[in-house]
Amino acid sequence: MPFELIPCTPKELSLLVELGQQTFIDAFAAVNDPADFKTYLAEAFSEKRIQEELNNPDSYFYLIYVNRKLAGYFKVNYLNAQTDIKSKEGAELERIYVLQAFQNQNVGQWMLEEAIKLAKRAGKDFLWLGVWEENPGAIRFYERNGFIKFGKHPYYIGTDKQMDWLMKLDLLPS
Repeated sequence: MPFELIPCTPKELSLLVELGQQTFIDAFAAVNDPADFKTYLAEAFSEKRIQEELNNPDSYFYLIYVNRKLAGYFKVNYLNAQTDIKSKEGAELERIYVLQAFQNQNVGQWMLEEAIKLAKRAGKDFLWLGVWEENPGAIRFYERNGFIKFGKHPYYIGTDKQMDWLMKLDLLPS
């Protein structure tokens, strides 16, 4: 199955907004309060917000295609674009989402491996991320790939305070 990684440019703004909304709805709408979820979605995936993120020189979005069909996307942040740590030695994998039609086809694994390669090429010592503590499947996925929990931080969906685990993967040779 040929995978392709395409860096996003401002030309893909509408596509990225639509993809971000759809994958987030698929992943989390059923387990959140509808009003809070709608508020969060309108803010976090608005064209204005995604445009700002695309324009940040330390944030990079990538579209993933499988057999020339859009399958998902991820976002890597460096330096001050990182949401919590803001470490020059680290990179943050802020988003990694696969469309439902491509679930359970190793697309997420391939995407994670690509994000790791990007962080290593950028000379980073570690890759870190936040994952919702109520998402055991994602936590197991990251643990299988060598990530370890090192902290937590609050995350809001509307007014609903949730908790993300902070997980980190050491990229230095052992």
